[in-house]
Amino acid sequence: MATEIKTIGVLTSGGDAPGMNAAIRAVVRTAIMRGYSVKGIRHGYNGLLTGDIIDMNLRSVSEIIHRGGTILYTARCLEFKTLEGQQRAAQACRDNGIDALVVIGGDGSFRGCKDMAAQGIPCVGLPGTIDNDIACSDYTIGYDTAMNTAVEMIDKLRDTTHDRCSVVEVMGRNAGYIALNTGIAVGALVTLIPEVPYDLERDVIAKMKATQKTGKQHFIIIIAEGVGHAQDLANEIQSRTGIDSRATVLGHVQRGGSPTLRDRVTASRMGYHAVELLRKGIYNRVVATKAES
Repeated sequence: MATEIKTIGVLTSGGDAPGMNAAIRAVVRTAIMRGYSVKGIRHGYNGLLTGDIIDMNLRSVSEIIHRGGTILYTARCLEFKTLEGQQRAAQACRDNGIDALVVIGGDGSFRGCKDMAAQGIPCVGLPGTIDNDIACSDYTIGYDTAMNTAVEMIDKLRDTTHDRCSVVEVMGRNAGYIALNTGIAVGALVTLIPEVPYDLERDVIAKMKATQKTGKQHFIIIIAEGVGHAQDLANEIQSRTGIDSRATVLGHVQRGGSPTLRDRVTASRMGYHAVELLRKGIYNRVVATKAES
């Protein structure tokens, strides 16, 4: 028998991603227009354990669609990984009248959804991660913004790259999507991703030497963080070629900034769909996009 839902809780978990606020806004406004009450859980699953729970209304999500980060904040919670922690979190939902959860995050957040579902709390997950590494979805909230940020930073770096090699490390954990698309967009000589093994001499050094003969004096190498460290690669390139090589790690700037149109629209659509699933009595699912270019 489907659980009667009167109040929906929403939280963001794991690494934040641009567009999470747009998703929160869509969840809150769709839920309220459908007659539900909404509670925001701050600092992810940790907020359930600490009681950091607030009532949300239409004004709670005003003027946030363009903001980076997440107004509900995010955190990782070791205690929630234990069965006792999960039981406490589920009881916190019941104590606060939360009948279902919408969780915005990545694979770790979805494991949390599974744990909450096992404790009897209906859940819907929204894929929010710059890494674009949720297998069931072709696109995740934050991915486009992260790539655009990386491109902007590398374009600025290119302006200062004279007669040297710039090795730029981008985020993505064990997925190479950010690196691959960014490498194409900035015209990198070489892009190294976790999914494709590479030979340093053949795939990097030989290409640099070959293009040097055509008169090229500056080089941009993109390396995904799942492959290795930019500084180690820069050191090896300089050692083998004699070309001055510098490493740049873009880091968490890729998680920040105002979300792009694509991330705002995708997040809004996903947030709306999450509430509609709950309204139809469909839960313990992940909202996904398919065949989006």
